[in-house]
Amino acid sequence: MALWKDPTKDPSMPGSDGAAALAAEPALRSVATPVPTPSSASSTGEPARRAERTAPAAVGSAKESLIAADVTIEGKIEGAGHVRIAGRFKGDVNVQGNVTIEQGAHVTGQIAAATVMVSGEVHGNIQASSRVELLETGVINGDVKAAVLTVAAGSRMRGNADFGWPESAK
Repeated sequence: MALWKDPTKDPSMPGSDGAAALAAEPALRSVATPVPTPSSASSTGEPARRAERTAPAAVGSAKESLIAADVTIEGKIEGAGHVRIAGRFKGDVNVQGNVTIEQGAHVTGQIAAATVMVSGEVHGNIQASSRVELLETGVINGDVKAAVLTVAAGSRMRGNADFGWPESAK
């Protein structure tokens, strides 16, 4: 099964070269995210934790919205699914699922989600009910509040971090 449409073979557009079909393609698209199981360790003994980085803390098959690398969007994102940002986004993100900021992506605004993984740049505060992972290429310029904070060597952060405290103690 192909993940994209071949505009030259679109039966609904006879005689068309498909350029109009490509122009109508949405910049923000939902895709199904495969969910790793705890027993999904590789044959080399690599732990399942690496597989979890692609869809952390996901239960069942969930929808993921994608902002592509060559797209710039300004607005607000709210919902229950997962969001993966590879381009530029200016505005607030408030989802019940996970947010992934890809390497090379740039987000300006507040982020509230269950899990937030940062490989790109975030200029704004992050609040995660579960965890925040700042990967080696990640940059956060703002405050972070999460149950768990993981920081990789080489990453950068300017702001305050509040983590490890149960909700009742705050």
